[in-house]
Amino acid sequence: MTPEFHRIRRLPPYVFEEVNRIKARLRGQGVDIIDFGMGNPDMPTPKHIVDKLVETARDPKAGRYSASKGIQGLRKAMAGYYARRFGVKLDPDREVISTLGSKEGFANLAQALTAPGDVIICPNPAYPIHAYGFIMAGGVIRHVPAGSPEEYLSGISRAVKHSAPPPSVLIVSYPSNPTAQWVDLDFYKDVVALARKHDLLVLSDIAYSEIYFDDNPPPSLLQVEGAKDIAVEVNSLSKTFAMAGWRVGMVVGNERMCAALARVKSYLDYGAYTPIQVAAAAALNGPPDCIEEIRGIYKARRDTLVESMKRAGWDIPAPPASMFAWAKLPPQYEEAGSMLFSKLLVEEAGVAVAPGVAFGEYGEGYVRIGLVENEHRIRQAARNVKKFLANSDEILGRAHNTMAAQ
Repeated sequence: MTPEFHRIRRLPPYVFEEVNRIKARLRGQGVDIIDFGMGNPDMPTPKHIVDKLVETARDPKAGRYSASKGIQGLRKAMAGYYARRFGVKLDPDREVISTLGSKEGFANLAQALTAPGDVIICPNPAYPIHAYGFIMAGGVIRHVPAGSPEEYLSGISRAVKHSAPPPSVLIVSYPSNPTAQWVDLDFYKDVVALARKHDLLVLSDIAYSEIYFDDNPPPSLLQVEGAKDIAVEVNSLSKTFAMAGWRVGMVVGNERMCAALARVKSYLDYGAYTPIQVAAAAALNGPPDCIEEIRGIYKARRDTLVESMKRAGWDIPAPPASMFAWAKLPPQYEEAGSMLFSKLLVEEAGVAVAPGVAFGEYGEGYVRIGLVENEHRIRQAARNVKKFLANSDEILGRAHNTMAAQ
């Protein structure tokens, strides 16, 4: 028998696929699924961005190869955004790399920075690419519980002390996917101090920095004095401008780390389609009204979700940021676990969520709910959930009988 390929052996089956298969089967049977499972923005990309794409695509030269680290106009726009939003000055030529979405940027950073066996400190629960980008690059993950930012911060020194060889990279990600937690600038000051103390490079993922629901916008780690000496930040236009499928992200900060990423990318791609990059620059350089409108839509959905699910019997904390809610399993389903709960919820109630265990072992007992359905659909989901919770004994009984028979 042909052995499994080395890197594939290091990747477990994608947990989301189990729920996705059920969704596909039910949809094939004509069942209407209210899908909160994937963080896929459902609102249209703002018109002025689409118009710029169409205009640029009409140029006969638009279909030629672009630049792997991004066209200069886009890198300047990214630097300008950081200057306006965070007060951080970046050199567009040396400290800004345009990427094919933040996921690609993160994975290729891992390839650029990791030697086989390098130890990486990673929060748990976390978005899967944070760990598996480094695993695919040959790294070893030192998971640190991140039930709260304070818990994660307090566990970093302990992780350094008990890791051999010493860790080389520290990952932070706020606002967090999946937990929706965010941090203030003092947290980042502590991160930079710890990184300097333990000789760590820092990768900060702030893809959800524009999706927040009070008057205090989430900060950037690069606002901390000296952070650029040891850190880069990964960011994205996907959620900010409802451009997820356009695949435009950025890595900014430390010049040496950006150069390493640029070198890796030079072997792998020629950058995004040029009209997409021109339109992305128009998004970053344009008025912020569309960002505020998108943020307002997510806030209204968040409030509807929390209120309607509470009436249904499921208390979900209001997330302070991101496009997700991170919810404990209803008491009736705590023993079932997040995977079985998610399967039963979609099968019995037509409501899809992401099981918390998909984000790491410390995500067990939770589910992630994406704010990607409109308010009418959210209320319908709550009505379905109410019936689901009321019939929990019967539903769990059938599930246990099915598993016993297998």
